[in-house]
Amino acid sequence: MSIEARFEINKGDFKLDVDLNIPATGVTSLLGPSGCGKTTLLRAIAGLEKSQAGYLNVAGDIWQNADQFVPPHKRPLGYVFQESSLFAHINVRSNIEYGYRRLAEPERKISLDKAIELSGVGHLLERKPGTLSGGERQRVAIARALAVSPGILLMDEPLAALDAARKQEILPYLESMHDELDIPIIYVSHSTDEVARLADHLVLLDKGKVIAFGATAEMLTRLDLPLARGADAEALIEAVVAGHDDEYSLTYLDFPGGRFTVTQKPLEIGKTVRLRVVARDVSLTLEHQADTSILNIFPVIIDELIPVGSSQLTVRLLANDVPLLSKVTRKSAALLGLETGKKVYAQAKSVALLA
Repeated sequence: MSIEARFEINKGDFKLDVDLNIPATGVTSLLGPSGCGKTTLLRAIAGLEKSQAGYLNVAGDIWQNADQFVPPHKRPLGYVFQESSLFAHINVRSNIEYGYRRLAEPERKISLDKAIELSGVGHLLERKPGTLSGGERQRVAIARALAVSPGILLMDEPLAALDAARKQEILPYLESMHDELDIPIIYVSHSTDEVARLADHLVLLDKGKVIAFGATAEMLTRLDLPLARGADAEALIEAVVAGHDDEYSLTYLDFPGGRFTVTQKPLEIGKTVRLRVVARDVSLTLEHQADTSILNIFPVIIDELIPVGSSQLTVRLLANDVPLLSKVTRKSAALLGLETGKKVYAQAKSVALLA
């Protein structure tokens, strides 16, 4: 099943013109610079922006075509805005129950208890919104959106108004939603950190048009896209917890290209995790280095190289078909004789465990 969305919306000097077919599972992130059309597209899916030439099919249900337009209040969706927009005069429990009570019994597929549990707000139920922190208010807003048992959950930069600490407070709850709920989530963001941690699929937008769409790990490492050319270019790798080394406080994580070693984490053997490997932390050598403090060394094949500025190259590598990125100077590339198809070794100086 998929979500088919075609919209043409003119707003003064800006025009949204998209034709998308995305999976009706997992988290799909809309990513791009400010003003590229992310929020406009999300609002169009919600029915808050009208498109004369619009078409929207959500997992087989037609919400908009040439003959019909399902109004926003009749679309089975939850919407989480940048600001929580809670009712200030009632407590958290009543805020969460507001939409739930308007659902017929057969439509209640997510219980109140489950919505509260996934958002971690059980201890806040009797408090008023004015007494909550920004992170707590957003978690209540998420619980309220889940309580309407949505067929699709729309999230418009829900962490944008929060500081770094509050973002880290909420991200684990978003990950739990991703793991436990069988509903598609469309997540607007301008943060590649959030995208790398949460998204299964990525839609890259610019100037009202879709530049590219695909699996997040592939999109982050495509050298024809701006994400792989920036200073913070990175690769996203799924690995499985293979074991722990209690003597040295290390955890071993296996992926098709080899084994990562990271500082020990309390993770179950067999659990799948996400790793972020930043391109500037990956160096290249012609031989496997033995006398080095770097533990994460893998044989790779150079897949592609592109110049970035006057002095650097971004190199796309394949570790048994798993893509990695490396940034090297042009001089280093010349000295090593780097070229497409060459076998080298990648040394990852640091690795971030995301989940």
